Amino acid sequence: MRSRLLLVLFLICPIFACAKELRWENHPEWAKDMAAVGLTGTMVIYDEQTDRWLALDRERAQTRFSPASTFKLFNALVALDTGAVKDEYEVVRWNGVKRRYDFWDRDPSLASGMAFSTVWFYQEMARRAGPQRMQQWLDRVGYGNRDIGGGIDRFWLIGGALRISPVEQIEFLRKLAHGDLPFSARAQEAVRRITIVDAAPDFTLHGKTGWGSRTGKTDDDTMGWLVGWVERAGRRWFYALNVDMPRGEADLAQRVPLARTLLVRAGALPAPKSLSLHSS
Repeated sequence: MRSRLLLVLFLICPIFACAKELRWENHPEWAKDMAAVGLTGTMVIYDEQTDRWLALDRERAQTRFSPASTFKLFNALVALDTGAVKDEYEVVRWNGVKRRYDFWDRDPSLASGMAFSTVWFYQEMARRAGPQRMQQWLDRVGYGNRDIGGGIDRFWLIGGALRISPVEQIEFLRKLAHGDLPFSARAQEAVRRITIVDAAPDFTLHGKTGWGSRTGKTDDDTMGWLVGWVERAGRRWFYALNVDMPRGEADLAQRVPLARTLLVRAGALPAPKSLSLHSS
């Protein structure tokens, strides 16, 4: 009986492997939009309805980088399901330490900490969850390389060991959007709500920025993220922008309009309009 089962698995596993092969559509012309704002990198868009992966620089799209502040999505899910906070609106008191931006020097919640990308708050969430539970969640989800080396409040930042590719970011976002992650339905719904950055009668845009180091070791090789998805006319498009930012902080403001331009070109968004996301 066992030998028969092994034979069946041997025969059907390649079928599943083939079924999961990505359907790529290369868009080298998107490089002109990046060059226009002085950036280089990759943009990946997954069109769920047509099951197509649209990409500039397919190799980079499958290369792992530090997730930087895009990890706040995962961190928020862990915080909710470990009881680090009771909900997305519970406030944690600011300890009075002045930080890089004035808008970090206040009492945040999961929701406002996501909107303002408050690093210290999400570091506190990770400390409350603890390394053992954090590692368990990373392993259950299969998030990137699942490595928390560098410390419980640093592993997704400069000096930390966690890495994830743009394609893996999208796979994670797809499960979040569909409620298919191993977190509670309540936690996933809360994180979907607090990642909405723009909404209109004909579309909803989810997004989260990230700003870190391409190598993950020093801050002199600045790299930026913008990940999320678009809901429009009963369809979803998932996206991950990952770019080198040679001018450092001066390039932060380029991510959102660049991503929107490329989402418009892919048919995911209507004509662009202004949108503001905070920096890190």
